[in-house]
Amino acid sequence: MDDKAALLNQLRIDRTELPRPGSARIWIIVVAALVVIAAAAGGWFWLRPAGIPVRVVEPQPVTDAGAASAGSILDASGYIVARRQATVASKITGKMVELDIEEGDRVQEGQVIARLDDSNVRAALNAAHAQLDFAKAGLAETQVNLANAHRDFDRQTSLVKGHFVSQAALDNSKTSMDAFTAQLATQRSNIEVAQRNVEVADRNLADTIVRAPFTGIVTVKAAQPGEIVSPLSAGGGFTRTGIGTIVDMDSLEIQVDVNENFINRVEPAQKVSAKLNAYPDWQIPGHVIAVIPTADRSKGTVTVRIALDQKDPRILPEMGVRVSFLASSPSGEGAVHPVPGLRLPAEAVQVSGSLGVVYVVHDSTVERRAVKLGASSSNEVTVLSGLQPAERVAIGDFARLKDGVKVRIEN
Repeated sequence: MDDKAALLNQLRIDRTELPRPGSARIWIIVVAALVVIAAAAGGWFWLRPAGIPVRVVEPQPVTDAGAASAGSILDASGYIVARRQATVASKITGKMVELDIEEGDRVQEGQVIARLDDSNVRAALNAAHAQLDFAKAGLAETQVNLANAHRDFDRQTSLVKGHFVSQAALDNSKTSMDAFTAQLATQRSNIEVAQRNVEVADRNLADTIVRAPFTGIVTVKAAQPGEIVSPLSAGGGFTRTGIGTIVDMDSLEIQVDVNENFINRVEPAQKVSAKLNAYPDWQIPGHVIAVIPTADRSKGTVTVRIALDQKDPRILPEMGVRVSFLASSPSGEGAVHPVPGLRLPAEAVQVSGSLGVVYVVHDSTVERRAVKLGASSSNEVTVLSGLQPAERVAIGDFARLKDGVKVRIEN
């Protein structure tokens, strides 16, 4: 009985081990999803955009003369300086009793600007004149004595011939005459010395009057009446060493410091265009006077002197100025050659002195090209040659950009 039950149990279907109807469908969906994802990944891999990502800019023509002159090949900053200026001081030490200048006054060459107390100098001058008069009186006395000695000598000579006096008397008369002759020469020398003393006293008196050394404008008033002035520093700091400063406005010029890497763009007589910081819309013509033949090792610059071709009362010493050095025509004569120039963002150019490198975009590749650079600023660079207005320039990672490399434009 038990054997039959066991056989029947073996023939019974165990439905708990059969797969559920929906499980196969889930697996099919999972496999299909994986196939779709793999296909999408493969398609993206094969169809993804190739090349180095770059942005593209188009060069713009230089048209704003205020931003960069069309013929400018170099910009530099500097200051207005006076080639001729002087801090006027007295030649002697004394108390100033009169001052006739104020800041802004225009003075002429030789004009009296100050006077010092001359009482002591006049006393010395009077003493020198008295000494001269005394020397002249002594000379007159000696001349009388010498004339008398000459007469006595002549008389003694006649008496010796008649044997009325001895030869010794004649010799004594001769000695007296020679002594007065020597004394006369001494008196004349004393008069010469006295005259020189009078001249010195006169010069000291003249030095109590301070005059303008040249025509100019008073920029500094450094002393007041009642103060002690001196050509030397003395008196524990309470003595003035200067009365005022005069500037010759006709001698104003510009001095700029040019980076030594670009000094080869500057030459004597080269035309420039200058703009004062105080008047940014006013362009002042000028030309290079000279390049100072020495460099500042601490700043790496060379000083350039520039003459102002236009004089104006608005131009003042120590004003800040911006100078654009202009390109000269090949024929010379300082004529300005209008270089068109194209503006590019500074990040689009690899700068190396007066030359640079840009990457011109052609379809999906770039061309490495050398260009000549002009004026530059912190944001823009002027390209003088080597680039056409219609060409497009790439901005990207210069370390990855090379001639002929593939790129993709992101903007």
